[in-house]
Amino acid sequence: MCLICDRIEMIKNGTNPYFVKELETGYVVIGDNQHFYGYSLFLYKNHDYTELFQLDMEERTKFMKEMSIVAEAASRAFHPEKMNYELLGMGDAHLHWHLYPRRKGDIEDYGHNGIGPVWCYPMEKIYADECRPSTEELETMKANLLKELDQLLN
Repeated sequence: MCLICDRIEMIKNGTNPYFVKELETGYVVIGDNQHFYGYSLFLYKNHDYTELFQLDMEERTKFMKEMSIVAEAASRAFHPEKMNYELLGMGDAHLHWHLYPRRKGDIEDYGHNGIGPVWCYPMEKIYADECRPSTEELETMKANLLKELDQLLN
């Protein structure tokens, strides 16, 4: 089974604690781990497509537009220096965007003297238990992101 589909099913069942908001093409969630504070994802609703180019132009445009709104909301909610965007899929072949708020020093001295993409930072550090937000932190993050999403969508 697909991890993204499992997470979407949890959203539909009301059991995904990371869920923020449903949009027309996808679901906004806070990432499980927060080494990159404000890390969020935008999960496409339909598992039938694994490539962005497989969507018809109208759907593709809507998905991209909504993702950029989520990225703007994350930027406004979490105040990074820069946003990074990734649409990968080898691990989970389900369309989903990773939205990383970035700050100087967030990958320490990894990469090229501390400069580089998130995957320059060791995965065991990104996914360390101490990077999981507490229930209170998660609720605050979700509320902040939802507030900014609602402002941008209205």
